[in-house]
Amino acid sequence: MTRFIKNAILIAVAIILVPLSVANRHTVSLALNPFDPQDPRLTIQDVPLFWVIFACIGVGIVLGGIGAWAKQGKWRKEARENRKEANHLRHLQEKNQADTSLPALSKRTAA
Repeated sequence: MTRFIKNAILIAVAIILVPLSVANRHTVSLALNPFDPQDPRLTIQDVPLFWVIFACIGVGIVLGGIGAWAKQGKWRKEARENRKEANHLRHLQEKNQADTSLPALSKRTAA
């Protein structure tokens, strides 16, 4: 079921992205200097517009993922501490069960 949903989403994205890239095939100059757009050192010449659009989408996805990962740090830390505590308690429980399963030594006094 999950594979079907993933494929359906990928097909929908492809249906949107393919016409977008075909419609935006003309080349543009990408100026990276906002104060002097004519500066040739910081200008990328003749880049297809759909590459610029897809690069912006990719950078947005990466930055969003990094932001979400950073925001969830305290939850990961709490889960790590809980897992450590659970492992410690499980170890103590196993040790306690091993100790109680040993035959009890009877103290016999010499008569």
